[in-house]
Amino acid sequence: MSEDFLVNFTPQETRVALMQGGVVQELHIERTASRGLVGNVYLGRVVRVLPGMQSAFIDIGLERTAFLHVADIWEQRQNGHGGNGSNGGDRANGDGPKPIEKILSEGQNLIVQVLKDPIGTKGARLSTQISIAGRLLVYLPQEKHIGISQRIESEAERVQLREKLQQLVPDNEPGGFIVRTMAEKASDEELANDIAYLRKMWAEAKNAAVTARPPALLYQDLTLGQRLLRDLVTPETARIHIDSRENFQKLSAFAQEYMPQLVGLLDHYTGERPLFDLHGVEDEIEKALARRVDLKSGGYLIIDQTEAMTTIDVNTGGFVGLRNFDDTIFKTNLEAAQTIARQLRLRNLGGIIILDFIDMESEEHKAAVLGELNKALGRDHTRMSVNGFTALGLVEMTRKRTRESLAHVLCEPCPTCGGRGEVRTARTMCYEVLRELLREARQFDAREYRVLASPAVTDLFLDEESQALAMLSDFIGKPISLQAESGYTQEQFDIVLM
Repeated sequence: MSEDFLVNFTPQETRVALMQGGVVQELHIERTASRGLVGNVYLGRVVRVLPGMQSAFIDIGLERTAFLHVADIWEQRQNGHGGNGSNGGDRANGDGPKPIEKILSEGQNLIVQVLKDPIGTKGARLSTQISIAGRLLVYLPQEKHIGISQRIESEAERVQLREKLQQLVPDNEPGGFIVRTMAEKASDEELANDIAYLRKMWAEAKNAAVTARPPALLYQDLTLGQRLLRDLVTPETARIHIDSRENFQKLSAFAQEYMPQLVGLLDHYTGERPLFDLHGVEDEIEKALARRVDLKSGGYLIIDQTEAMTTIDVNTGGFVGLRNFDDTIFKTNLEAAQTIARQLRLRNLGGIIILDFIDMESEEHKAAVLGELNKALGRDHTRMSVNGFTALGLVEMTRKRTRESLAHVLCEPCPTCGGRGEVRTARTMCYEVLRELLREARQFDAREYRVLASPAVTDLFLDEESQALAMLSDFIGKPISLQAESGYTQEQFDIVLM
């Protein structure tokens, strides 16, 4: 199926929508104030070494210190022994990897690369194994190795690409390469250009490290628009519509220099109507932030995203269109499987995901639903694994988490409920106010107690709970007055001593 990309530029953010069959499949958003960090190379400083966790915290200039595990420390092996460079560890007498406290020390400077962006309360994940990605190749400056992408399945093609690259990379030049899927049909000239570009990027980063003081950014990955051309465009891509003349010219120049075969795909959109409005992307973003997703059949999904995992519950809703209930359930689950796959991409949900399909008695129906799910997920380029139905009728799966979900990018926890998704009732708050009044009366001898609360709470005190308030006033022997504050949330109140 052919696909189009829509690119919306503003000074504050860049948004990219992947369209297939006129329907939004993926959304990528990059804000100028908070660009993603994956791929960035920093000169950092070791802040703390944790032998018990075999990890270290590294200051790279972010709000939170970044995290480096011993498994992500590059080891340079030479003649069967570890070489101990500025970025490496070594091996102790060939008996296994040295512990992190023997490799790093507090205050040490270190060149590191971000593997994962900070997510939630977790800092960025780092590695000392540097890799610089190009259009066709990934450059590994610390290794002498040529690898081939696993997505290139033809063994003959893999051998041919390896031989071609070995001819282009002299033995006396440092560094190794991984051949990306995009290089499958690349010419020698295109590969040579990519090699020169990558070596230049790394040379500039190394030179910057000589004079920089940590923490310092040495190399920054491409912008979202440039990464779209480098990483997201596939042979199925028909057009790339860009709504900004300035950025159309910038991307055209970038494509002309590094990937001229893509220049013809770029299109400057000049219509009066906003590009995302024209294709219904704004509506899809709004729907992708909702908890409920309606199915065409009348069923619906409930998607709950938590710190530990994401759960997706399938319900029949008002769908009663088939002859028997088993067929109704089966049809709803089949449609849900396709919608779930699209929602995972659209919302960029990652980590552990639990799918609660409607219970099915037939093993044949279960196999068909699982097959439909796997087929729909096959269009997703993100690495994932799907297990079959458990004894409880749930499907467990994982999807690699590489960046923040759409909800985490565009939203923040509700200041009223603190992210719980619910608030205490007005009656619950009335009873809490009564308890607090009693505590205050026992500690302070005030002339009068005034309750400042939301209108919903004060209205309940004036109506159904008026007797309870009067009884407490009699009990403490002091008058109690009410003052409605429209700016207070339902869970907020104050007691003022008069």
